Amino acid sequence: MADDAQKQSRGGAWEVIRVVIHALIIAFVIRTFLFQPFNIPSGSMVPTLLVGDYLFVSKYSYGYSRYSFSFNLDFWGDNGLKIGPLPFSGRILASDPDRGDVAVFKLPRDNETDYIKRVIGLPGDRVQVIDGVVHINGEPVKRELVSDFIEEDAFGNDRSVRRYRETLPNGVSYYTLDLYDGSPGDNTQVYVVPQGHYFMMGDNRDNSTDSRFLSQVGYVPFENFVGRAEVIFFSHEPHTSMLAVWNWPWTIRWDRFFDVLH
Repeated sequence: MADDAQKQSRGGAWEVIRVVIHALIIAFVIRTFLFQPFNIPSGSMVPTLLVGDYLFVSKYSYGYSRYSFSFNLDFWGDNGLKIGPLPFSGRILASDPDRGDVAVFKLPRDNETDYIKRVIGLPGDRVQVIDGVVHINGEPVKRELVSDFIEEDAFGNDRSVRRYRETLPNGVSYYTLDLYDGSPGDNTQVYVVPQGHYFMMGDNRDNSTDSRFLSQVGYVPFENFVGRAEVIFFSHEPHTSMLAVWNWPWTIRWDRFFDVLH
């Protein structure tokens, strides 16, 4: 009887281990090839994305490149020395980004840092900002002033920020913020987007380091795209920890759960 009990105990333990292993494999496959979670650490995409938002990014939307994967794709020689990245360039199962997509990409300057911005310019486009208004191929993007956005400043006080509804030539519409006039990105040169590259901008126009600043971001190669932002699945106030479950009733932004991004 004792032997039977031990066998049952070992069998039960192995069953638990097997379930855990299967769950980890499924989670790895989903995170690698389908959806990857990201959190928003900065205000460059306000009001679309807020600091403290957690969202799912679809990895399959644009196909896969070496930058689609969170693990290192270096390979090693017979002598045990690292040779470099896998000889894999471009994209597999590629699908071009649409104008207006909110996308995660690797910063071209280091090919490592994750950035999230909106696709404004496509390959071959001429993009320029004049007095805060985006122009694409010589035509101003439609921009309508709407109600102010209320945000908290560094001292904890509420302040009103001008908010616009911007509509791109393909009909994609979203909100942008204009903190003040005459910022460095309000009047720019004409940018001619190279083939195979995209021009990215943050919705918080005066608080975004993006393609307008060539030495810091510049044109983003298609290969650097990680995926398209799809939906917010969790959101909390930035001054609190997500792990402080006891504060959730007051610090969780319940109204942002399952917001679909566009």
